[in-house]
Amino acid sequence: MAADDNRQSEARYLLRRATLRQIEIVEAVARLGSFTRAAEELFLTQPTVSAQVKSLSETVGMPLFEQIGRKIYLTDAGNRVARGCRDVIDTLSNLEMSLNDLKGLKKGRLRLSVITTAKYFAPLAMGDFAKQFPDIEMELKVSNRDTLLKRIEDNLSDLYIIGHVPDSGLDLELIPFAPNPLVVIAHRNHPLARERNIPIERIAEEPFIMREPGSGIRNKIEEHFAQHGLKLRQRLVLEGPESIKHAVVGQLGISVVSEHALNLESEAGPLVKLDVQGFPLQRQWNIVYPRGKVLSVIAREFLAFLKEHGGDYLKIG
Repeated sequence: MAADDNRQSEARYLLRRATLRQIEIVEAVARLGSFTRAAEELFLTQPTVSAQVKSLSETVGMPLFEQIGRKIYLTDAGNRVARGCRDVIDTLSNLEMSLNDLKGLKKGRLRLSVITTAKYFAPLAMGDFAKQFPDIEMELKVSNRDTLLKRIEDNLSDLYIIGHVPDSGLDLELIPFAPNPLVVIAHRNHPLARERNIPIERIAEEPFIMREPGSGIRNKIEEHFAQHGLKLRQRLVLEGPESIKHAVVGQLGISVVSEHALNLESEAGPLVKLDVQGFPLQRQWNIVYPRGKVLSVIAREFLAFLKEHGGDYLKIG
């Protein structure tokens, strides 16, 4: 009972001492990793930002950030405080959007995080959605799977679009969204471009351009070839599908990409899909968010929009 009273007393202490401005500033510094960028985003001077962070640190009784060289990092206490600040900001933002909804208005911010291959359709969907709600602000973050999972853990966005969801310990609402097939690509002049029903063993003999560690596609490729007792001849490791495609155009090797990454490529262009046994590898797009998270009015609207119209942006061919 005494422990509960102590926790309540500590909570009331923060409630009395911490200001909403300090909460907003600490959240921005934590999210941007920079006092200067936080000051620019919030239209404040850097000394003001530093002073407010120092003040909240003193209230908490522990440092929230540490500086190593020119970079700043969250301390353990800072991580917890930053998450609490985001929860407060999200709650107030959701309240504001709910009140606007009662007034018949659609205002607020939509924050979307997607894995790299989803960047080929996410901006198109967001653009059409914005036509319905022109007063909303939007944020789109593109990253590989591991970085996106960290963003979910830190509650940095409203909704997330990801392929395979690993057993990461995160408790997520998962909504299957659309197919995301993976295909083998090569330069049009590659000898395999003219062959059909190519054995997977033949692919393993070719110089291969691989995605970076942390990529869901990389994990899927390695898993698939390992199931056949094969190891790829990795020549080059690159981040993102655009870098991969440019390397294939440069005839540095072959690779595997999401078929959606080829949507804007000309049929007469330098890239071709190879006819390989066992390909395309069938994967799925998923919309996820933490279970129990209260979605804002705008996030719920966008989720419904994706369920109804999302497939329109995922043309395969």
